[in-house]
Amino acid sequence: MSERQRARTSGLEGLVNIGDFARATGLTPKALRLYDDLGLLAPAEVDAFSGYRRYAADQVERARLVATLRLVGMPLARIREVVDMPAALAAVEVETYWRQVEADTATRRTMVSTLVHGLRREAQQMTTSTETLHAEFGVSHEKGGRAAQQDAVLVTPELIAVADGFGGRDDLGGAALTAYAAGGLANAIAEVARDVTKGGTTLTAVDLHGSTARITHIGDARLFLVRDGEVRQVTHDHTVVAAMVEAGQLTADEARSHEHRNVLNRALVPGVVADETSVELLPGDRLVLSTDGVHSYLDGLADLIIAEAGPQEVADAVAAGVVAAGEPDNHTIVVADLT
Repeated sequence: MSERQRARTSGLEGLVNIGDFARATGLTPKALRLYDDLGLLAPAEVDAFSGYRRYAADQVERARLVATLRLVGMPLARIREVVDMPAALAAVEVETYWRQVEADTATRRTMVSTLVHGLRREAQQMTTSTETLHAEFGVSHEKGGRAAQQDAVLVTPELIAVADGFGGRDDLGGAALTAYAAGGLANAIAEVARDVTKGGTTLTAVDLHGSTARITHIGDARLFLVRDGEVRQVTHDHTVVAAMVEAGQLTADEARSHEHRNVLNRALVPGVVADETSVELLPGDRLVLSTDGVHSYLDGLADLIIAEAGPQEVADAVAAGVVAAGEPDNHTIVVADLT
């Protein structure tokens, strides 16, 4: 493709500022500055007096390639080599890299199995408090900028859960939660499996038993625990981008702007393995469940959920923050204060 053809494809002509280039590539100015600092994508020109970066239309493809290679976890030194190769050689190099990743993963899988077996053998019987805690709830459940509401929420004294559906069946998330409440995870999977061609859903559920929260998590909703003014994210997002951030291979800012940021690597389908864990709760704890329409777009969520206010006030404040951010997606928040 010629430089003129690239310019027409990207919508750019000549040299443009970092903001316009960011919009053309789907990245952020912060990510582009990072790529410059790492020696992966230097601007076409830097103003000697102002320091402003300017980019050319023929750099769009390179910027997108760098972002994708960062996403798959390729080391920086190898990315520097790949982006300067002709396309055919670059394809061979990427394929070679990924074959090694798969071999390394197989080796680590065996090591993990051995480690888990040893830890379970040494683990002592966990004692659970018989104290029964009670929850006061606050909920916000909004359609946002979507044409249909595919988020679902379920709140009872013993169970709080959210689901984020996708595809052609708008009620799938709600149906999955109803099935889960009636018969657990296997029942929810069976509900979805009746017609997987019409869509899918995430599911994050918190079963409250005495002073124990038993968590079942699939997808990219999030559960937070607020205790003594500190926020801990209990769940891990089941997305490729989130895995790269946790491994230190992507920055949070890159993840926020990446074109694949919403691609799930786990959803509620037959054969899925859920994350299942338990958290011992204390009086004064606060649990917060949110779908990705909240935490993907709202900066400062932690500051809102640690507020010394009632659970409904907190839920309303979070919803107002999402609205102020443009609310492009369905958004659901559940706040549970335990006493």
